[in-house]
Amino acid sequence: MKLCSTDELDIVKTFECGQCFRWNCGEDGIYRGVVDGYYAEASAKNGEVYIISDAPESIWPRYFDLDNDYAEISRAFTGEYLSECVRYGSGIRILRQDSWEALCSFIISQCNNISRIKGIVERLCASFGDEIRVGDKIYYSFPSAERLAVLEPSDLDCIRSGYRAEYIICAARAVVNGDIDLEELKNCDYRQAIKTLRTVRGVGEKVANCVVLFGLWHMEAFPIDVWMKRALKENFPPDFEPESLGHYAGLAQQYIFYYARSRGKEK
Repeated sequence: MKLCSTDELDIVKTFECGQCFRWNCGEDGIYRGVVDGYYAEASAKNGEVYIISDAPESIWPRYFDLDNDYAEISRAFTGEYLSECVRYGSGIRILRQDSWEALCSFIISQCNNISRIKGIVERLCASFGDEIRVGDKIYYSFPSAERLAVLEPSDLDCIRSGYRAEYIICAARAVVNGDIDLEELKNCDYRQAIKTLRTVRGVGEKVANCVVLFGLWHMEAFPIDVWMKRALKENFPPDFEPESLGHYAGLAQQYIFYYARSRGKEK
């Protein structure tokens, strides 16, 4: 299906900006991934983005947040540096990812690089997810919290996640036991959502903000990692507060992060 223009959605920037870990680009330039248990292929050609999948077509506008006009929203992000970040990151969209997958994935992400995160996530899915056969290839769904909650940390030795295994199991049990209601957290104040997630063993401020932004869809959240700390220190006043960027501070964060990380790797 033809989804939208490449001006609205740049799949390379969106899939490579650190917010998701299950889309991978092949030598043919096609991104392949699994969303909501469905295999999908995303590609760009002649200024249009195309999706091939057995998933209901209705999930893709929601997943890519296409109902929001990011170009219009981004006009509120002013100042020389932030405007440059917006231009550089134009086409990035905040994916509306599954809440449990986001929580588990960003627990895995802590003190880790993207290549290794992807490897751990794929091993987790291959070991505990459901098979999705596509021709002669096999992909895997993301394992549910219920499937992981009955395991012990040692059962995750096969995914080579180190100390994070205990955190994954703790999070799964918190979700299954009702200590954490991810659907409820989508509807509460984003600060309260962050506070609640931080009660989960192994979830700190940065991981909580990532989950709230990418998995609970609170666009005010503003994750800060090493790249962001450096960008904020070098380009914003000492008294800068993310709240000053408004309801879509999380979108501004992605522009800043993508610009800082991309330009940093170029040096």
